[in-house]
Amino acid sequence: MKEIHGRRRWPWWKSKIIQKYTNGSWIWQKSMSFESDKYYVDKDPYEWCLRKSKRLKAIDPQMDTQMRNQKLLKQMPGEIEHAVKCRCNHNFTLDDISNTLQEVRKRTDIGKFIPYKSSCFKEKQPFRVELKDKPKERVAEIAKKKNSCHNCGSTDHYANNCP
Repeated sequence: MKEIHGRRRWPWWKSKIIQKYTNGSWIWQKSMSFESDKYYVDKDPYEWCLRKSKRLKAIDPQMDTQMRNQKLLKQMPGEIEHAVKCRCNHNFTLDDISNTLQEVRKRTDIGKFIPYKSSCFKEKQPFRVELKDKPKERVAEIAKKKNSCHNCGSTDHYANNCP
């Protein structure tokens, strides 16, 4: 395409790229990627805000800044969204959001995942001791104890027949 049109300025190339790639499926793909990318505390707020803002600009270039910022806030979990709204002024910019997210991330525990350790998920101990794991001398000893009387220790009878 460069050979056909020669050297042109960036605005002309930008308009041609937009004409080529802004079909319905491309816009749908960008909107789906916008919806699926939620904010979590372990992500870098600057990169996340910039990426989301670029996706919104690609979906709807005529969207005003306040609407874009509101949509950006809706992609955060409720408690983080509330913390950012409380700390920002009424007319906030993308820089304000990213700086506030960084502050919330550093100073609070909001949104941090704390794993719940339950006793149900501990490794279960085996009820029986396997004979394969024991040394051979111990195997004979265990077998001898199994077939002996519990009262007197004799191997020729059991406890129910003990004299």
